[in-house]
Amino acid sequence: METFPEEPQQITLQDENIDYWTFIQKESVKSIEEIETILQDLGLSKNEIQVYLYLALYNERKASEISKALHLHRTNTYQILRDLEKKGIVSSRLEKPLKFVATPFEKAIDTLIEAKKLNLQTLERKKKNLVNVWLSLPKPKIESSQKEIFQILEGEEQVTLKMAEAIQNAQNEIALFISENDMVPFYNAGLLEPLQKNSSLDVKLLTDNSPKARFFVEKLRLQNKRYASTEINSIPTFALIDRSCLIFLIKCFAEKSGKRAAQPGISALWTNYEAFIKALSALFTQLWNGGNKT
Repeated sequence: METFPEEPQQITLQDENIDYWTFIQKESVKSIEEIETILQDLGLSKNEIQVYLYLALYNERKASEISKALHLHRTNTYQILRDLEKKGIVSSRLEKPLKFVATPFEKAIDTLIEAKKLNLQTLERKKKNLVNVWLSLPKPKIESSQKEIFQILEGEEQVTLKMAEAIQNAQNEIALFISENDMVPFYNAGLLEPLQKNSSLDVKLLTDNSPKARFFVEKLRLQNKRYASTEINSIPTFALIDRSCLIFLIKCFAEKSGKRAAQPGISALWTNYEAFIKALSALFTQLWNGGNKT
């Protein structure tokens, strides 16, 4: 007997007040979670996301229906709906009883993104005045002294921004060791581009002697680059800037099936601790002198 694959389980609407998750195909839960993450990044709270998605699925609903379906207090539901109206992604129909309608999803995303852009533009305009106010404040007289500090950088965004800032502020020299596993994400993130554009810097790039590392390094037009023995591929990526500060990857970029994972668990240490810098400088010099120059 010929058999056919089972179709994905689709639950039909029977109880209008049941939780909206029930009406999504089980296979779509991860997609909905991804949507929720993006909406959070765009400034919506968890309750606002649930209310908006519920309305987006059901076209229009009364506040009492939303409250009952999502197990929210009615007063809280009204407040959430008003907040979503202010954000421009929910509207209300002037009829009795009052009903609320969600802005189509694609248009809602555009609206939230534009609001983010406007907020950033406003902050940019306020920046100069804010800095002037800060500088005008009376400051206590404290003898300036160089303090040795450690800063933990969590997440790809923080690490990328700190690395780009360090490269931009470098005056004389950058000594950079990149492990084979970090070469691809470093290259794709554009972190290595400023190195080849700034001709006044003495840039030394050292990496593993492997086909993958060589492929990406050769795409960079750097004067000083060397390949070290593959036995060193267990050493984490690190960058020495002017031999005065150090960025040291504690947890490297994650890779999955040749691609970076959706949420790479990268973290790094930034420090100007002299003893630590001297130790890594000595290691870099030893590897550099023993490497194969190209």
